[in-house]
Amino acid sequence: MHIREIDGYLRRLGIGPEGRPTAPTADVLRDLHLRHLRTVPFENLSIHLGEEIVLEEGRLVDKVVGARRGGFCYELNGAFAALLGALGFEVTLLAARVHGKAGRLGIPYDHLALRVRTADGAQWLADVGFGAHSHYPLAFADRGEQTDPGGVFRITEAGPDLDIVLNGGPQYRLEVRPRELGDFVAGAWWHSTSPGSHFVQSLVCSKVTRDGGRITLSGRTFKTTGADGVREERELGTDEEVLGVYRERFGIELNHVPTVRHAHGAS
Repeated sequence: MHIREIDGYLRRLGIGPEGRPTAPTADVLRDLHLRHLRTVPFENLSIHLGEEIVLEEGRLVDKVVGARRGGFCYELNGAFAALLGALGFEVTLLAARVHGKAGRLGIPYDHLALRVRTADGAQWLADVGFGAHSHYPLAFADRGEQTDPGGVFRITEAGPDLDIVLNGGPQYRLEVRPRELGDFVAGAWWHSTSPGSHFVQSLVCSKVTRDGGRITLSGRTFKTTGADGVREERELGTDEEVLGVYRERFGIELNHVPTVRHAHGAS
């Protein structure tokens, strides 16, 4: 990334030139991680707007910074990896398979997460692309409980892999072998085209709020979850209301309301 792109990305996260990180420390990583979750939405709108998803660093950064959009795991963690690398962090892309119903694991390259090494040599699991997940990076080598505003997490051994567990429930199985961004192309293609993909079957746009809660727009249903877990939801009646929520709550400017392209996907 060029300096201009780095500065643009940091501005997107609310950091001006005077606040540019000077060292790849754990505190800087924690701050960037939380800012990303609060600013850049987890969303799958491109799938339903007919926009091409290209797993190339420049395209991902341009979507987040230039277009002021979000994305799903490959896009969000791919772009975040580029920013962290440019700031001096050592970043490794890792593949994971999401735990589904009845203990079934998702497809290979189902999810993209990051292992990040900070200046002190410590390693962290950073993930700004899983929707509701940890607000801060998790200590990669810690096998005990890690309390986070998003819940109580554990990283447990699963043969040669690791299970990421939230409040006692496994979220995804993480491989530790380093991967390249191009390795995830088939997974991104499946999730953006297969009738069996939940991303194809539904619309989602979600991000963490400043009070530690979450806002989510699913189609025309707007949900607000407070830090205390109390949820409220309402149906948006007009297109103007929907576009207004995208614009005012998520910072996304759209010309028309996206609708699910494949409403009768397989389960």
